[in-house]
Amino acid sequence: MELRADSILSLSGQTLVAELLAASLLAVLWLCYLWGSVRRRPAPMQALMFHSACLLTVYAVLGPLNIKAEVSASAHMVQHMLFIVVIAPMWAICMPLPQFAALWRSRGKRYWQPLLKMVRFPMRLAYLHVLVIWFWHIPTFYVLALENPWWHLVEHSCFLLTAALLWWAVLHCNERSRPWALLALLFTLVNTGFLGAILTFASSLLYYPTHELADQQLAGLLMWVPGGMPYLLAAAWLGYCWLNGINMRDELE
Repeated sequence: MELRADSILSLSGQTLVAELLAASLLAVLWLCYLWGSVRRRPAPMQALMFHSACLLTVYAVLGPLNIKAEVSASAHMVQHMLFIVVIAPMWAICMPLPQFAALWRSRGKRYWQPLLKMVRFPMRLAYLHVLVIWFWHIPTFYVLALENPWWHLVEHSCFLLTAALLWWAVLHCNERSRPWALLALLFTLVNTGFLGAILTFASSLLYYPTHELADQQLAGLLMWVPGGMPYLLAAAWLGYCWLNGINMRDELE
Protein backbone atom coordinates (compact mmCIF):
# COMPACT_ATOMS: atom_id res chain seq x y z
CA MET A 1 0.00 0.00 0.00
CA GLU A 2 2.87 2.36 0.88
CA LEU A 3 4.59 1.45 -2.38
CA ARG A 4 1.40 2.27 -4.27
CA ALA A 5 1.11 5.61 -2.45
CA ASP A 6 4.77 6.42 -3.21
CA SER A 7 4.17 5.65 -6.89
CA ILE A 8 1.16 7.96 -7.01
CA LEU A 9 3.09 10.76 -5.31
CA SER A 10 6.03 10.28 -7.67
CA LEU A 11 3.73 10.40 -10.70
CA SER A 12 2.00 13.52 -9.37
CA GLY A 13 5.39 15.18 -8.91
CA GLN A 14 6.44 14.29 -12.45
CA THR A 15 3.14 15.61 -13.79
CA LEU A 16 3.64 18.90 -11.97
CA VAL A 17 7.19 19.30 -13.30
CA ALA A 18 6.11 18.43 -16.86
CA GLU A 19 3.27 20.96 -16.69
CA LEU A 20 5.63 23.61 -15.34
CA LEU A 21 8.04 22.91 -18.19
CA ALA A 22 5.21 23.19 -20.74
CA ALA A 23 4.06 26.45 -19.15
CA SER A 24 7.63 27.79 -19.17
CA LEU A 25 8.15 26.98 -22.85
CA LEU A 26 4.87 28.64 -23.76
CA ALA A 27 5.72 31.67 -21.62
CA VAL A 28 9.11 32.06 -23.36
CA LEU A 29 7.43 31.82 -26.78
CA TRP A 30 4.81 34.35 -25.76
CA LEU A 31 7.34 36.80 -24.29
CA CYS A 32 9.53 36.56 -27.39
CA TYR A 33 6.51 37.42 -29.56
CA LEU A 34 5.60 40.38 -27.32
CA TRP A 35 9.17 41.67 -27.37
CA GLY A 36 9.41 41.22 -31.12
CA SER A 37 6.07 43.01 -31.54
CA VAL A 38 7.62 46.12 -29.99
CA ARG A 39 10.26 46.17 -32.74
CA ARG A 40 7.94 45.09 -35.55
CA ARG A 41 4.29 45.72 -34.84
CA PRO A 42 1.95 43.03 -36.23
CA ALA A 43 -1.48 43.73 -37.68
CA PRO A 44 -4.13 43.88 -34.93
CA MET A 45 -5.91 40.76 -36.16
CA GLN A 46 -2.63 38.83 -36.37
CA ALA A 47 -1.74 39.80 -32.79
CA LEU A 48 -5.23 38.87 -31.59
CA MET A 49 -4.95 35.49 -33.33
CA PHE A 50 -1.57 34.72 -31.77
CA HIS A 51 -2.61 35.69 -28.24
CA SER A 52 -5.88 33.76 -28.56
CA ALA A 53 -3.95 30.67 -29.69
CA CYS A 54 -1.64 31.00 -26.67
CA LEU A 55 -4.60 31.30 -24.30
CA LEU A 56 -6.20 28.22 -25.85
CA THR A 57 -2.91 26.36 -25.39
CA VAL A 58 -2.88 27.30 -21.71
CA TYR A 59 -6.44 26.01 -21.40
CA ALA A 60 -5.63 22.76 -23.23
CA VAL A 61 -2.41 22.01 -21.34
CA LEU A 62 -3.00 23.44 -17.87
CA GLY A 63 -6.75 23.88 -17.57
CA PRO A 64 -9.49 21.53 -16.37
CA LEU A 65 -9.62 19.91 -19.80
CA ASN A 66 -6.18 18.40 -19.20
CA ILE A 67 -7.34 16.86 -15.92
CA LYS A 68 -10.49 15.45 -17.50
CA ALA A 69 -8.48 14.09 -20.45
CA GLU A 70 -6.73 11.66 -18.09
CA VAL A 71 -9.98 9.78 -17.43
CA SER A 72 -12.08 10.51 -20.53
CA ALA A 73 -11.29 9.50 -24.10
CA SER A 74 -13.61 12.17 -25.52
CA ALA A 75 -11.96 14.92 -23.44
CA HIS A 76 -8.57 13.61 -24.57
CA MET A 77 -9.76 13.84 -28.18
CA VAL A 78 -11.01 17.41 -27.67
CA GLN A 79 -7.56 18.27 -26.35
CA HIS A 80 -5.90 16.76 -29.42
CA MET A 81 -8.32 18.45 -31.82
CA LEU A 82 -7.66 21.81 -30.18
CA PHE A 83 -3.95 21.37 -30.87
CA ILE A 84 -4.32 20.08 -34.42
CA VAL A 85 -7.23 21.95 -36.04
CA VAL A 86 -7.62 25.09 -33.89
CA ILE A 87 -4.38 26.27 -32.27
CA ALA A 88 -2.01 25.16 -35.05
CA PRO A 89 -3.91 26.89 -37.90
CA MET A 90 -4.34 30.01 -35.76
CA TRP A 91 -0.57 30.22 -35.30
CA ALA A 92 -0.08 29.63 -39.02
CA ILE A 93 -2.59 32.32 -40.00
CA CYS A 94 -1.11 34.99 -37.73
CA MET A 95 2.38 34.49 -39.28
CA PRO A 96 4.46 35.35 -36.17
CA LEU A 97 7.82 34.83 -37.89
CA PRO A 98 8.46 38.58 -38.56
CA GLN A 99 8.12 39.30 -34.83
CA PHE A 100 10.53 36.50 -33.90
CA ALA A 101 12.90 37.61 -36.66
CA ALA A 102 12.81 41.18 -35.33
CA LEU A 103 13.89 39.87 -31.94
CA TRP A 104 16.49 37.28 -32.90
CA ARG A 105 17.54 38.80 -36.24
CA SER A 106 20.20 36.82 -38.08
CA ARG A 107 20.83 34.53 -35.09
CA GLY A 108 17.46 32.87 -35.53
CA LYS A 109 17.85 32.04 -39.23
CA ARG A 110 19.47 28.70 -38.53
CA TYR A 111 16.32 27.66 -36.67
CA TRP A 112 13.57 28.82 -39.02
CA GLN A 113 15.29 28.47 -42.40
CA PRO A 114 14.99 24.63 -42.37
CA LEU A 115 11.31 25.00 -41.39
CA LEU A 116 10.69 27.44 -44.24
CA LYS A 117 12.20 24.91 -46.64
CA MET A 118 9.92 22.20 -45.28
CA VAL A 119 6.71 24.22 -45.83
CA ARG A 120 7.39 24.27 -49.57
CA PHE A 121 6.33 20.63 -49.69
CA PRO A 122 2.82 20.25 -48.24
CA MET A 123 2.45 16.57 -49.14
CA ARG A 124 5.62 15.61 -47.27
CA LEU A 125 4.33 17.44 -44.21
CA ALA A 126 0.97 15.71 -44.58
CA TYR A 127 2.74 12.33 -44.58
CA LEU A 128 4.67 13.34 -41.46
CA HIS A 129 1.62 14.70 -39.64
CA VAL A 130 -0.54 11.68 -40.45
CA LEU A 131 2.26 9.37 -39.33
CA VAL A 132 2.41 11.23 -36.00
CA ILE A 133 -1.37 10.97 -35.54
CA TRP A 134 -1.45 7.22 -36.26
CA PHE A 135 1.63 6.59 -34.11
CA TRP A 136 0.16 8.23 -31.02
CA HIS A 137 -3.15 6.41 -31.50
CA ILE A 138 -1.52 3.00 -31.48
CA PRO A 139 -2.79 1.54 -28.16
CA THR A 140 0.70 1.01 -26.70
CA PHE A 141 1.81 4.58 -27.28
CA TYR A 142 -1.59 6.08 -26.46
CA VAL A 143 -1.48 4.47 -23.00
CA LEU A 144 2.20 5.41 -22.60
CA ALA A 145 1.37 9.09 -23.16
CA LEU A 146 -1.64 8.85 -20.87
CA GLU A 147 0.32 7.32 -17.99
CA ASN A 148 3.64 9.14 -18.36
CA PRO A 149 3.52 12.97 -18.19
CA TRP A 150 6.81 13.35 -20.04
CA TRP A 151 5.65 11.28 -22.98
CA HIS A 152 2.36 13.17 -22.84
CA LEU A 153 4.33 16.39 -23.28
CA VAL A 154 6.23 14.86 -26.22
CA GLU A 155 2.94 13.75 -27.77
CA HIS A 156 1.43 17.22 -27.54
CA SER A 157 4.61 18.77 -28.95
CA CYS A 158 4.52 16.39 -31.92
CA PHE A 159 0.89 17.24 -32.64
CA LEU A 160 1.45 20.99 -32.41
CA LEU A 161 4.68 21.15 -34.40
CA THR A 162 3.67 18.90 -37.31
CA ALA A 163 0.17 20.41 -37.50
CA ALA A 164 1.51 23.98 -37.46
CA LEU A 165 3.95 23.19 -40.27
CA LEU A 166 1.23 21.53 -42.33
CA TRP A 167 -1.22 24.40 -41.86
CA TRP A 168 1.49 26.93 -42.68
CA ALA A 169 2.31 25.05 -45.90
CA VAL A 170 -1.37 24.84 -46.83
CA LEU A 171 -2.58 28.32 -45.90
CA HIS A 172 0.43 30.15 -47.32
CA CYS A 173 0.96 28.06 -50.43
CA ASN A 174 1.72 29.72 -53.76
CA GLU A 175 -0.07 29.10 -57.04
CA ARG A 176 2.37 26.37 -58.05
CA SER A 177 2.00 24.36 -54.84
CA ARG A 178 -1.75 24.95 -54.40
CA PRO A 179 -2.82 21.62 -55.96
CA TRP A 180 -0.42 19.77 -53.66
CA ALA A 181 -1.70 21.74 -50.67
CA LEU A 182 -5.26 20.75 -51.57
CA LEU A 183 -4.21 17.12 -51.89
CA ALA A 184 -2.40 17.32 -48.54
CA LEU A 185 -5.59 18.51 -46.85
CA LEU A 186 -7.69 15.76 -48.40
CA PHE A 187 -5.08 13.13 -47.54
CA THR A 188 -5.07 14.25 -43.90
CA LEU A 189 -8.86 14.41 -43.82
CA VAL A 190 -9.20 10.85 -45.13
CA ASN A 191 -6.77 9.48 -42.56
CA THR A 192 -8.23 11.30 -39.56
CA GLY A 193 -11.73 10.38 -40.72
CA PHE A 194 -10.77 6.73 -41.06
CA LEU A 195 -9.21 6.70 -37.59
CA GLY A 196 -12.26 8.44 -36.19
CA ALA A 197 -14.53 5.86 -37.83
CA ILE A 198 -12.52 3.02 -36.26
CA LEU A 199 -13.01 4.53 -32.81
CA THR A 200 -16.68 5.29 -33.46
CA PHE A 201 -17.66 1.81 -34.62
CA ALA A 202 -15.36 -0.19 -32.32
CA SER A 203 -17.33 -2.74 -30.32
CA SER A 204 -14.73 -2.95 -27.54
CA LEU A 205 -12.30 -0.68 -25.72
CA LEU A 206 -9.12 -0.11 -27.73
CA TYR A 207 -7.07 1.84 -25.23
CA TYR A 208 -7.74 2.08 -21.52
CA PRO A 209 -9.75 -0.40 -19.47
CA THR A 210 -11.19 2.32 -17.22
CA HIS A 211 -12.64 4.24 -20.16
CA GLU A 212 -16.24 3.74 -21.21
CA LEU A 213 -17.06 2.36 -24.65
CA ALA A 214 -19.62 5.11 -25.31
CA ASP A 215 -17.00 7.72 -24.40
CA GLN A 216 -14.48 6.14 -26.79
CA GLN A 217 -17.10 6.16 -29.56
CA LEU A 218 -17.82 9.81 -28.83
CA ALA A 219 -14.09 10.52 -29.14
CA GLY A 220 -14.08 8.90 -32.58
CA LEU A 221 -17.12 10.89 -33.64
CA LEU A 222 -15.48 14.13 -32.50
CA MET A 223 -12.40 13.34 -34.56
CA TRP A 224 -14.45 12.23 -37.55
CA VAL A 225 -17.01 15.05 -37.88
CA PRO A 226 -16.09 18.29 -36.02
CA GLY A 227 -12.39 17.49 -36.40
CA GLY A 228 -12.80 17.14 -40.16
CA MET A 229 -14.63 20.43 -40.72
CA PRO A 230 -11.51 22.70 -40.69
CA TYR A 231 -9.90 20.52 -43.37
CA LEU A 232 -13.04 20.71 -45.52
CA LEU A 233 -13.30 24.49 -45.12
CA ALA A 234 -9.63 24.97 -45.96
CA ALA A 235 -9.93 22.62 -48.96
CA ALA A 236 -12.98 24.54 -50.22
CA TRP A 237 -11.08 27.81 -49.91
CA LEU A 238 -8.02 26.43 -51.71
CA GLY A 239 -10.23 24.95 -54.43
CA TYR A 240 -11.92 28.31 -54.93
CA CYS A 241 -8.54 30.10 -55.18
CA TRP A 242 -7.27 27.49 -57.62
CA LEU A 243 -10.31 27.71 -59.92
CA ASN A 244 -10.35 31.50 -59.66
CA GLY A 245 -6.71 31.60 -60.74
CA ILE A 246 -7.45 29.33 -63.72
CA ASN A 247 -10.37 31.54 -64.78
CA MET A 248 -8.24 34.67 -64.54
CA ARG A 249 -5.55 33.13 -66.74
CA ASP A 250 -8.17 32.09 -69.27
CA GLU A 251 -9.54 35.64 -69.40
CA LEU A 252 -6.07 37.09 -69.92
CA GLU A 253 -5.47 34.68 -72.80
